[in-house]
Amino acid sequence: MRADAARNLDAVLHTGARLLAQDPATTMAAIAAEAGVDRRTIYRRFANREALLSAVYAAKLDASEVVLDAARLTGAPVAVALHRYVELIIPVSRRWPLDIRRMMKEEPEAERRAEGQRERLAVFLRRAADEGLIRQDLPPGWAMALLGTLVDNMAHVFVDIEPGPAADLVVTSFLHGVG
Repeated sequence: MRADAARNLDAVLHTGARLLAQDPATTMAAIAAEAGVDRRTIYRRFANREALLSAVYAAKLDASEVVLDAARLTGAPVAVALHRYVELIIPVSRRWPLDIRRMMKEEPEAERRAEGQRERLAVFLRRAADEGLIRQDLPPGWAMALLGTLVDNMAHVFVDIEPGPAADLVVTSFLHGVG
């Protein structure tokens, strides 16, 4: 792919992610205009909005997979891996703001991939509980839900906090609470 075509694709995917997160009915024409490309540029690559949305989902899942690998959830000490995961996933969530739950309803392949990623994180959180970093008596899924909420809020509400300090606050809140 030529460099300008790659830049255009990147602009379309990221603009599409942002606009479709704000309004799922956003038109391809609006995405093209905001991305600074001609509408034909989008249609050469994507037959319709659903195809673009599918590509955005795949890109978000690809980026999340890179984070899970880079965090070293199975090899690094739990606290280190947790911080690394949070620090890396916040920018991914900011860059690809589409809600994973919506993605899973619309794309069976995305659902399968997201479920595999969630399972990797669940195994890691069980390890954190086994090693005493989080409580073992929590209802099933509670730690995952809490971590997801903290990350989501940091990524989309507290956008002015850089990923490193954001990860510090999320990990401290997750492991020690706020009071």
